[in-house]
Amino acid sequence: MAEKFILEFAKLIAEYPDEIEVKRVDVDDTFSQIEVLANKSDTGKLIGRNGKMISSLKTIITGCKAKENRSYRVTINSHE
Repeated sequence: MAEKFILEFAKLIAEYPDEIEVKRVDVDDTFSQIEVLANKSDTGKLIGRNGKMISSLKTIITGCKAKENRSYRVTINSHE
């Protein structure tokens, strides 16, 4: 659920939405890491000025914690 939301959110913001990829890695039963891979020019847009965009996204994802009983870490990286 969280990774689908992040994918759609990132595609709306990105200049190159076709290059957005979201990967979820379950670390254990209660923790997952979500990695967003984007074009190098879109990483700044996804992080936002002073990190405000990614902070807002992380705040929204904490709502998923209540529903799924799972914590998330969200990272943004560019394609190499």
